[in-house]
Amino acid sequence: MSDAPTARRAHRRWLLWGVLFIVLLVIAAVAWVAIRGAIAKQDLESSIAHVDSLRAQLSKGDTAAAQRTAVKLELSAADARAKTSDPVWAVFEHTPFVGGNLRAVRQVSAIVDDIASDAVRPVAGVLGDVDVAAFRPEDGKIDLQPLVAAQPAVAQATTALGKATRAADRIDTGDTVSAVTDAVDQLRASLASVSEQAAVADKVVQLAPAMLGDGGAKQYLVLFQNNAELRAGGGIPGAVALLDVEDGGISLRQQASTANFPQVDEPVLPLTTDTQGLYGSITGEFIQDVTLTPRFDTSAKLAREMWKREFGQRVDGVLSIDPVTLGYILQATGPVKLATGDELTSDNAVQLLLKDAYAKYPDPAVQDAFFASAASAVFTKVSEGGFDPKEFIAALTTGVDEGRVKLWSADRAEQAELTGTAIAGALPASDDRSQQFGVYLNDATGAKMDYYLEKSVSIGSEVCRKDGRPTWTLEVTLQNTAPADAAMSLPEYVTGAGTFGVPPGAVRTNVAIYAPSSGVYVTSTQDGTTASPQTATDGDHPVAQFQTLLSPGKSTTIRVQYLGGADLGRTPVDAVSTPGVHQSVTKPLVTSCE
Repeated sequence: MSDAPTARRAHRRWLLWGVLFIVLLVIAAVAWVAIRGAIAKQDLESSIAHVDSLRAQLSKGDTAAAQRTAVKLELSAADARAKTSDPVWAVFEHTPFVGGNLRAVRQVSAIVDDIASDAVRPVAGVLGDVDVAAFRPEDGKIDLQPLVAAQPAVAQATTALGKATRAADRIDTGDTVSAVTDAVDQLRASLASVSEQAAVADKVVQLAPAMLGDGGAKQYLVLFQNNAELRAGGGIPGAVALLDVEDGGISLRQQASTANFPQVDEPVLPLTTDTQGLYGSITGEFIQDVTLTPRFDTSAKLAREMWKREFGQRVDGVLSIDPVTLGYILQATGPVKLATGDELTSDNAVQLLLKDAYAKYPDPAVQDAFFASAASAVFTKVSEGGFDPKEFIAALTTGVDEGRVKLWSADRAEQAELTGTAIAGALPASDDRSQQFGVYLNDATGAKMDYYLEKSVSIGSEVCRKDGRPTWTLEVTLQNTAPADAAMSLPEYVTGAGTFGVPPGAVRTNVAIYAPSSGVYVTSTQDGTTASPQTATDGDHPVAQFQTLLSPGKSTTIRVQYLGGADLGRTPVDAVSTPGVHQSVTKPLVTSCE
């Protein structure tokens, strides 16, 4: 009997020791997780620093330093993943309050590690071979082999970034603290941007060798669009040229003016009912009007057929560029001397080509020769390697981003790769991240007055209905900035001299507003007065088309409203527009249900 109390005391001691052991174990586990979490945090911060360094080194073209930084990034990312992947950490992911945060940190670490090993490592391995300097021609040719060699690595990186983007979107931040939530949001935003850039890079390395003649000679038609006489696609094709391309070598074979292309009685290719209804059969009958439609693939096919009829060659693709982009390229090449004695620079290119040339050379035939001389001089300098490769790539990238550089391929496989990229020049595409409008301008003056046309675009969205459908409101303001005495001070070739019924100095413009496919036209006004636009469709896009007429110094504002789809209430809206002489940025428009 006397042993019972002793046994009970011993049992209690063992129980206390057991509880103490469990408490110590929990404390040790918490400390373990806390310490490893702190170290993982340092590793992740180091990874971010390495990414920043990597971006800076790549922008400077320092590929050797970038390769070293890529190794450091891979090590720090792997350490962060290791610190957040042990069994103790996994257990604590299921605890209240902190579990969701630990789980999110572990997922972020895993994603960063996957990116470092599956995306950065393969690309870093070919950085030394693919240097921006490789894009400068030597002996008239670009070395295509480094691009061919880089294709597998860039494809692997693109796939890895796409997988990482989807993994980041699956991270649950419903019960995470603000610091973790912000980190996840930052990761998602960065991945979305980088994934898009990687997809473009993948298409470039996959397409560039073949399109530059790696597999055989090719010919491309180049349209030089003139922004002084606007078309939805940019401007009238004021001059055209034929390029021969083979094994990375590019040569200017032939140049022509629009005078070489007489207007025909019917479209050279069948036009859709939508295109004819909005822009008329003239779209397919005259080279200067093929860009009336904002669909560059249609414009390119029409121009290709017109070239074939006049000169007999069936080209492999069509490239479009404008004088504004030419000005960007001149930042890379430096000034060029023209046959006329004029010096073309990045500062004067737009004014000289789109304004001063008409006063200096009133004869249209001389104007055509002048424009051909300018294009030829810049092309010659580029083909001879007389440019800064980084500045040249930046110039083309800016031109593509602003919708000034477009490319179409007659090869179906190549065109399939181009489709969906900015350079393809397609109608605006909407998705669950953004609903895209298009604002397209077509000159109806029949002259070169659009040098003086200023444009601004604003767009906003508001949910005012019980069914959650948004009301989208878009405003377009146009202003004629020509001098008050434009009718007398500007050349008749610029004003049009009233040939098409427009008073000299005035600007007449057709404005086509393309809404997302779910949009339903509601109402519109022009300068506060109810408007009656032409309403139509172009494929899946509802279109409202207006006409404006502006005397010098006058402006007008078109405001149009569409009702959006039921599941798009909070989806952001944006708009692209015809690139003019001056680049315009779409601004947010404050709207209200009132």
